[in-house]
Amino acid sequence: MRNPVPVQKQLNSVLVKPAGPDCNMGCAYCFYLEKDRLFKRKQHRMNPTVLRTMTEQVLDEGAGRVSFGWQGGEPTLMGLDFFRKAFAFQQQYAGPGQIIDNTFQTNGLLIDKEWAVFLRDANILTGLSLDGPDHIHNHYRTLKNGKGTWEQVVRARDTLLEADTDVNALIVVNDYSVRFAEDIYNFHKNGGLTYMQFIPCVETDAADPDRAAPFSVSAEAYGRFLCTLFDLWQSDFLDDKPTTFIRFFDAVFFSYVDMLPPECTLLPECGLYVVVEHNGDVFSCDFFVDQEHFLGNVMEQNLADMLNGATQYQFGRAKADLPEPCPDCPWLIHCRGGCPKDRTRDPRDKGQNHFCRSFQIFFEHADQRLKEMAEKWKREQIKQNTLLQIQQSGIQMNRNDPCPCGSGQKFKNCCGQ
Repeated sequence: MRNPVPVQKQLNSVLVKPAGPDCNMGCAYCFYLEKDRLFKRKQHRMNPTVLRTMTEQVLDEGAGRVSFGWQGGEPTLMGLDFFRKAFAFQQQYAGPGQIIDNTFQTNGLLIDKEWAVFLRDANILTGLSLDGPDHIHNHYRTLKNGKGTWEQVVRARDTLLEADTDVNALIVVNDYSVRFAEDIYNFHKNGGLTYMQFIPCVETDAADPDRAAPFSVSAEAYGRFLCTLFDLWQSDFLDDKPTTFIRFFDAVFFSYVDMLPPECTLLPECGLYVVVEHNGDVFSCDFFVDQEHFLGNVMEQNLADMLNGATQYQFGRAKADLPEPCPDCPWLIHCRGGCPKDRTRDPRDKGQNHFCRSFQIFFEHADQRLKEMAEKWKREQIKQNTLLQIQQSGIQMNRNDPCPCGSGQKFKNCCGQ
């Protein structure tokens, strides 16, 4: 059997680590701090030449709409002048009509009014890492000396909201926080962060590489966490529409209406974006910044070529090589095997996704309701399309005429309601 011919991918998204793995916190569960061993220097900062070259390549080779995601480590360590320069380069190299999106992930320690206003005025979607109430957040999100950071991060939240910055909550779900789904959800909702992204944590134990680290969340516990969260989310619907937004639920819903989810973990393949480190080194994925997944350097090679090279192609295809019993699972169409990194962090999983059981528990709980929501959404789309076609055609519909959507009902009982 012949290998499939790779489809040329368009460069439309890059994840940039301008300060590399450097951070002013020492979170116990952080997987990126250890990446400093890949680089010779102790301090990691992207210089203007690398910034310019990367930006020019992205906008020259990119699609009509491109996205820069700024993460770390901690990107605010670069200072505001770096980002002013970054956005000036974006304006300089943008093509006619090209749309540029920027997202920004921060721990909040350096966020002040000047940062908040800058992020707002630059129209940057900001993700703030805040795990919940103080006893939950401070359990693992501390300074390097072990001191908690909750009060500083809550001040950053309030500063961002007061400046009317577009901000989401980023919440890591670990062995401790998994017990407090309701507390975390209500804390963020009542604090003004109604957009939430929950990230389940599993990493290999540095002291015993044959198991997951103690802070990792178990599959069973995370499955129950998702079910509780789903019920809380549903209970806050108003007129059948959500008033809070959970990224995982929103993304999963796409698969229920036959659309590709806007989250890479729920897609059939990986490899649709690349990671650019502070020195211009390029890697396959945020979770695979290592020598095996090194693609090249922007100062020597082209980003679009690296995105479409053999290493990235093989990385993307590897996700579809699913372990048993995934191919026969009724939920595969919705989870697509999850993130490949979750197959490798706990050797006791033996190649199975660590959160496979989580997905099973969640979909068994939420499937019927998601199907009902999907059917209603589809009917609404048909109605809107039908009314638009009627409006554009100029046809005058009688209330007792057959509805043109093909339902077999009268117009007054269908799209004409």
